[in-house]
Amino acid sequence: MSRSFVTIIMAGGQGKRMKSDLPKVLHTLGGKPLVHHAIELAFEVGSERVILIIGHGREQVKEATRDMGVEYAVQEEQLGTADAVKSCHHLLDGYTGDVLILSGDVPLMSAGTVRHALQHHRDSEAAITVFTFKPEDPKGYGRIVRGTNCELQRIVEEKDTNEKEHIIKEVNAGIYFIKSEHLFSVLDEINNDNAAGEYYITDAVSILRKKGEHLAAFLVGDPVEVAGVNSREQLLQLEAELKLRKSL
Repeated sequence: MSRSFVTIIMAGGQGKRMKSDLPKVLHTLGGKPLVHHAIELAFEVGSERVILIIGHGREQVKEATRDMGVEYAVQEEQLGTADAVKSCHHLLDGYTGDVLILSGDVPLMSAGTVRHALQHHRDSEAAITVFTFKPEDPKGYGRIVRGTNCELQRIVEEKDTNEKEHIIKEVNAGIYFIKSEHLFSVLDEINNDNAAGEYYITDAVSILRKKGEHLAAFLVGDPVEVAGVNSREQLLQLEAELKLRKSL
């Protein structure tokens, strides 16, 4: 099996809470668009190819990234994360190796963390490895459900949690390593039978578990590394955090 990997970056969201016509991933942090941070990270950690999923404001995103060596896949409608990744199928037909899935609005992930996660993914021979973290407030995040032996069982989106699941502190960071031989076959089995009516890539976890595949979770110790930007307030918070880290 190939030891290389390919990166898929989700960059097609509208980002309504940013209250701007500019696509969310083009808002700047540290003097460059959010999506540039994700692209540079992917190449820094050794990705052989980087595929950008574009949708809202696609031409603007293309223009801002055309000199960065990326490929593009188009998500025509915003039908969820699994649907977004599915749009890359034609570009990865016949590919064997691992796939890293990143979000274009998560700018402060470190290369060291990704490398450690990849090592964990391969050492554990997992079909999928989910990046997790424990924020001060888990509101809005999918909860990580583990079994009696602490093994990963499933991810439950907050809208779909029951009373017991809702109080779980460990949550999904929305970043994954997954073996390519499982990726698109499992996406075809995901349905939109949930509160939002969307196709969630998180459902891949429970589907792979039912197939008897080994699952892994990689706990990121520093929540700032997996912090996403969904509002101008969050962007300002991460700008301050970036300046602080550069000053240390």
